[in-house]
Amino acid sequence: MSESKEKPIETTTDAPVAADSTTSLNGDSAAKSKNAEKNEAKRLAKLAKFEAKKKAQAAKEAEESKDGKKKEKKEKPKPKEAEPEPEYVNTTPSGEKKDLSGPFLPSYNPKAVESAWYDWWEKSGFFKPALVDGKPRPEGTFTIPIPPPNVTGALHLGHGLTNSIQDCLTRYHRMKGKTVLWVPGCDHAGIATQVVVEKKLMKERGISRHDLGRDNFVKEVFKWKDQFGGKIYGQLRRVGSSLDWDRVKFTMDPDMVKAVNEAFIRLHEEGIIYRDNRLVNWDTKLKTALSNLEVDSKKLTGRTWMTVPDHDPKKKYEFGVIISFAYPVENSPEEIVVATTRLETMLGDTAVAVHPNDSRYKHLHGKYVIHPFNNRRIPIIPDDYVDPEFGTGAVKITPSHDPNDYVVGKRNKLEFINIFTDDGKINETGAPFTGLQRFDAREAVLAALKEKGLYRGTADNEMVLPISERTGNIVEPLMKPQWWVNCQVLAPAAIDAVKSGQMKIIPEASDKEWFRWMENIQDWCISRQLWWGHRVPAYFVNIAGQDNDRLDGKYWVSGRDEDEARAKALTRFANIAPENISLEQDEDVLDTWFSSGLWPFSILGWPEKTKDLDLYYPQSLLETGWDILFFWVARMVMLGIKLTGQVPFKTVFCHAMVRDAHGRKMSKSLGNVIDPVDVIDGIALEDLQKRLLEGNLDAKEVQKAQEGQKRDFPNGIPQCGTDAMRFALLAYTSAGRDINLDILRVEGYRKWCNKLWNATRFALMKLGDDYKPRNDITLTGKESLADRWILAKLNQCIRKTGENLEQYNFMQATTALYQFWLYELCDVYLETTKPVIDGTDAVARERAMDTLYICLEAGLKLLHPFMPFLTEELYQRLPRRPSDDCPSIMISRYPEPVPEWDNDKAEKDYDLVNEVVHAGRSLLTDYAIRDATVLVKSSNPELEELLKSQGPIITSLTKNCKTFTVLSSSQPVPAGCAVSNINEQLTVYLLVKGFVDFDAELSKIEQKITKAKANLDQWTKKTQIEGYEERVKPEVKMLNENKMKACEKEIEALTHALENFTKLKNE
Repeated sequence: MSESKEKPIETTTDAPVAADSTTSLNGDSAAKSKNAEKNEAKRLAKLAKFEAKKKAQAAKEAEESKDGKKKEKKEKPKPKEAEPEPEYVNTTPSGEKKDLSGPFLPSYNPKAVESAWYDWWEKSGFFKPALVDGKPRPEGTFTIPIPPPNVTGALHLGHGLTNSIQDCLTRYHRMKGKTVLWVPGCDHAGIATQVVVEKKLMKERGISRHDLGRDNFVKEVFKWKDQFGGKIYGQLRRVGSSLDWDRVKFTMDPDMVKAVNEAFIRLHEEGIIYRDNRLVNWDTKLKTALSNLEVDSKKLTGRTWMTVPDHDPKKKYEFGVIISFAYPVENSPEEIVVATTRLETMLGDTAVAVHPNDSRYKHLHGKYVIHPFNNRRIPIIPDDYVDPEFGTGAVKITPSHDPNDYVVGKRNKLEFINIFTDDGKINETGAPFTGLQRFDAREAVLAALKEKGLYRGTADNEMVLPISERTGNIVEPLMKPQWWVNCQVLAPAAIDAVKSGQMKIIPEASDKEWFRWMENIQDWCISRQLWWGHRVPAYFVNIAGQDNDRLDGKYWVSGRDEDEARAKALTRFANIAPENISLEQDEDVLDTWFSSGLWPFSILGWPEKTKDLDLYYPQSLLETGWDILFFWVARMVMLGIKLTGQVPFKTVFCHAMVRDAHGRKMSKSLGNVIDPVDVIDGIALEDLQKRLLEGNLDAKEVQKAQEGQKRDFPNGIPQCGTDAMRFALLAYTSAGRDINLDILRVEGYRKWCNKLWNATRFALMKLGDDYKPRNDITLTGKESLADRWILAKLNQCIRKTGENLEQYNFMQATTALYQFWLYELCDVYLETTKPVIDGTDAVARERAMDTLYICLEAGLKLLHPFMPFLTEELYQRLPRRPSDDCPSIMISRYPEPVPEWDNDKAEKDYDLVNEVVHAGRSLLTDYAIRDATVLVKSSNPELEELLKSQGPIITSLTKNCKTFTVLSSSQPVPAGCAVSNINEQLTVYLLVKGFVDFDAELSKIEQKITKAKANLDQWTKKTQIEGYEERVKPEVKMLNENKMKACEKEIEALTHALENFTKLKNE
């Protein structure tokens, strides 16, 4: 096939402008050169001929009209429009290898490329750990536990990042020859799942969980899980996660329940788990305790009116204010003024605290104020907690309803008075407001204080409201009897694990946070007032005729079943007749994070001594977000060391948080939570907005989210494919804490996938159907400079990619791959090899083909962990070496550097050739000359000989270069040349004189400079208005500044062009 008929591959090099539309620096039409004048003469001759033809035709028609012979003019048939590419339909039976005998598609189609491969990989057993005689391979093991997503949800792009990183590392280590295990699974998500199923029951059947009873409700949840819980696994498959699906785990599986019970019992027997009445985050709507991670923070800048979920939906309540009121001092005309943002809690005040050294109140130490509604005597206590400079210097203390007050109350042995019921109403101790919802009580207390003359004022107050993630309700600090883990006992081993190097945290900056948090760790509340989850395996011992304290640990026993618990109770209370002892299992379930804390070893079979536990524990790596380093990772480490005697994993890699293009946290109410499958397949804006109606957002939030989606995705989300999405997410990943993800950048990598597709297709076409690669990759000594250069660059890419993957630097790894494939292989080497492979030199042709094959084979293998589907599709189309019978790229060996490919001189020499090519291209772009003459001149004889030897290559790569000449140091440079200096020894010239009308170009450039200066003046004036710095928003100021910089840059470039044209004109 002749080269002129071949479709060139896509590259990023700017194409030269056609000679008949010669352009200046800014793309304006230039005056005609001598060649253009000839073309104009031809054009005028054709025009004259056309006009003559038109006149003759008109005369003929007039003659026919006279004779009445005029014929109806037949309409020419319209050219057929190009038919759209038919929708791809996968015809490969599930699990079978894809048939690639058909034609190589002309362009990349992600749907076609990604079809069939995953099922074949899974059925072929490629995801399973490869053992040799029942033992790991000599290369070692790599094991990683998936952070289990909630069974209720769907993956979003944050999960997309997590799984892209984990699968990239899994595939990399598998290709390194290691025994690799990645266990899939999901979490039962206690609160979230119970909420979803309760809503479903009420909506569809009009019943509550209480109508069903506990056992039947749990059965309903399992039914829901079996019906809807598989969506996540489908998403994991779509993003290419190479998980061992035969080992899939669910935290409520029987073996996982056994592990949870065993952990609780062991820790309870040691006293590490205990029961106590302490302050917790309480959701009055769900009537359960919440973990800190289940509590969102809502910032208020001042007075704000809000509805509250468990209150009157038609009523709004006031927040963001601080209310002052007075407590009368007992037997004194004095009063102490205190202030609070939660006025209703004054019903549970048990002290007023002042600073010990505050002279205003020293005389009141040890005295009392009188509660205005129940006449309770409230002591005035000195405590260092109080800031005497803040407010009045006096603080009301409510130990049962405030975390700070709780500490003060414990320190001063104050009375703890709970004023709330579990559903947030005022109880009997809050009389006379008993029965009121807490924020209705707030209003009633305020009115009563005003009536008694004790109200002293209301002021705006910036504050943070704790909001339940699940219900949107305002969280109430509440004293509740709960099960707790004594973390002070467990934390020292976790601290030592990092200090001693048993476990490494990446990035290392997290070490300091780890130590600070672990050294100040608080005990962990592990019980929840739910029905869905692991029921606490603890039993209260009831003794006939006794009413024992349920907070007394002596009366609690734990057991793997009730029989074991009863045996423990009978032993403990041996003096009590067995018939007088009965057991009552705790109604609560365990915090989801407790079972998740056992995940790294429970998925391997703990507490049994399994083969998996022996082979794969401790795990190699935990990859997760830094935001749950303490909620999850710390607990896994503490429990892992305590229960197994080893750290659960050797390395923790904390990836960045995925935010939207504006830097906002992903939030359903903002409409920026994106399903990875929508990025893979693409989705219309209309369908994207329909998804919002399927969730739990209220009407206002839906409208807000839809407006956000319309701004961010006016045309929906384009189809990007899995490989582009993965590569984009990994390219963003660095040691930073946030990723501002722009979907358009993902689309950019989809276009890059098309370049890879076209480049490989073109290369295989050049190699031909009969090409057989050599069995080895050693050099023959007959390689050209370009061959040696690209192999050296490939070696660099192999090193950089491998080193950066080992260091979890995905950004640099993707940069190395992008650099090699696009700028070195596609832009340079493929273009270089075209004339060589099409040429007559058989030896050079063979070496170029072998080198090209090496680059394709190694390049695809290097890319595979990042882009699994595209690389498998292209790898399967490569001809194979005689000894290569590897069925899949995913179990082939990852490339290793080849020492003999290292060649500093070849790199240096050919890099210089490329610089000459780029300089020539740049000059041709500036002056838009066709059939140009490019010259180089060097003061170094070695460079002169190098460039002469590479002359044909330089001519081929420099588009629109007809003649390439190497001038000796003694030869003069022709007059009228544009210049580009490469270094002090080498200069590139382009003959310009005679090809450009300088006067016309100079006039146009001057006009552009005038316009750019006017624009700059316009933007500058905007920044000089009165009050600009104070009144204008920072983002607007930044926009104005960027506009001015752009104008200045344009003026600078145009001025430089003006100087160049003036200089050339005068030569």
